[in-house]
Amino acid sequence: MESSCLSIFDCSPLLLDHLAAHLLASTKPQQNPPPVFLSISLNQPQPQPQPQPQHNTKPKPHLTILDRSLIGAAAGAIAGAFTYFCLHPLDTIKTKLQTRGAAQLYTNSFDVALKILESNGILGFYSGISAVVVGSALSSAVYFGTCEFAKSVMGVVGDGVVVPRVLVPPLAGALGNVVSSGIMVPKELITQQMQAGAKGRSWEVLLQVLEREGVMGLYKGYWATLLRNLPAGVLSYSSFEYLKAWVLARRNAKQLEPVESVCCGALAGAISASMTTPLDVVKTRLMTQGVEKTAAVMYGGVVEMVKLILKEEGSVGFTRGMGPRVVHSACFSALGYFAFETARLTIMKEYVKRMECKKMDDAPS
Repeated sequence: MESSCLSIFDCSPLLLDHLAAHLLASTKPQQNPPPVFLSISLNQPQPQPQPQPQHNTKPKPHLTILDRSLIGAAAGAIAGAFTYFCLHPLDTIKTKLQTRGAAQLYTNSFDVALKILESNGILGFYSGISAVVVGSALSSAVYFGTCEFAKSVMGVVGDGVVVPRVLVPPLAGALGNVVSSGIMVPKELITQQMQAGAKGRSWEVLLQVLEREGVMGLYKGYWATLLRNLPAGVLSYSSFEYLKAWVLARRNAKQLEPVESVCCGALAGAISASMTTPLDVVKTRLMTQGVEKTAAVMYGGVVEMVKLILKEEGSVGFTRGMGPRVVHSACFSALGYFAFETARLTIMKEYVKRMECKKMDDAPS
């Protein structure tokens, strides 16, 4: 008994130390335990939010309808002069084949080319080139400027229900052809008369036509030209715009690549030329009558010329020159739309850049 009490008292200092430590610990403020529904992910280190990139919020200059029309006209002038100059030899062969009596003079396109080389050399393929360059630049400027104007106007209106979007390209192409034919017809008349054998330079042929037939003589074949150009313009321009929209939608892009412009333009031109060759034959016969050696009677209207072709050559006569014309039109449209798209984008970028620089110069410091 005495020994057990001594052992307790001998251990009492240790017990007192544990008791004191327990009392002190109980007096410390207790931290609330985390709730049982707390997500484990919230206890893990959270990713720091990445700083958002600062976008350039400076508004781009707005192009008005007039701006787009003038840019289209400038690009069209460049594209027209360039394209007509490159493909003038093919057009010369096509015109020779389509003149009245060509079936007795030539066997095919290669025969035409050989006879031109024999009689006039390489320069024979470029008869009337000066009228082509000047006239095509003017007519293409008017054509593309009008098309861009019509697209811009109808695009604004087309957001409602007045003009469906699918009708904008054909309507724009038709309007462009109606307006530009006022310049294109005199240019084509002088060019084709020189290609058919008229002597002298472009301005001399112009004076001869004015002296012989007056101002209205420059518009001989106007209705046949318009009859050809309206469907041709609608088919070519619409086909290109539809193909362009399809390619851009597939690539989710805003602008065509150069090779895409060439392919879309070539296909659009081939479609248009193959379907409008009969109209082009009638127009060419009306414009070149009185120049070719085999023509003895003058015909003044489209209906009379159609009857004459059917009487002399049958329906085959309306396909004269189709091969060279399809090749010419495909190459023409490929080069033309490529040149137009390239020139339009280049001019537009430069114009927007200058507008931005002007705004920065005018902004208060």
